[in-house]
Amino acid sequence: MKTLALCLNKIVKEGYTEDFKVSERGLVTMHNKHRYSPEQVHVVNFFRFEGFSDPADNSILYVIETDDGKKGTLIDAYGPYADEKVNTFMQRVEDVHKKVNN
Repeated sequence: MKTLALCLNKIVKEGYTEDFKVSERGLVTMHNKHRYSPEQVHVVNFFRFEGFSDPADNSILYVIETDDGKKGTLIDAYGPYADEKVNTFMQRVEDVHKKVNN
């Protein structure tokens, strides 16, 4: 996928509709504020994007499934603008996969 928006649209059509964020309490759903620990989170894929006009405009899209069946995404910057809470949480997630397109 060439852009974050195109990739996100495709992922949402595949059923990954929950929006996640990382708080002091863990990974949290934006809709009902359910909290997940790193052990309850499975990253089934991730994508990195670089900005066209600004090389510092880097982002990463995590495609996530939780132990209780929630499917959604988490978006963060990477590089110098990355959110330290997200980085710390994602380092503790042990089930991380990158799907390779053949």
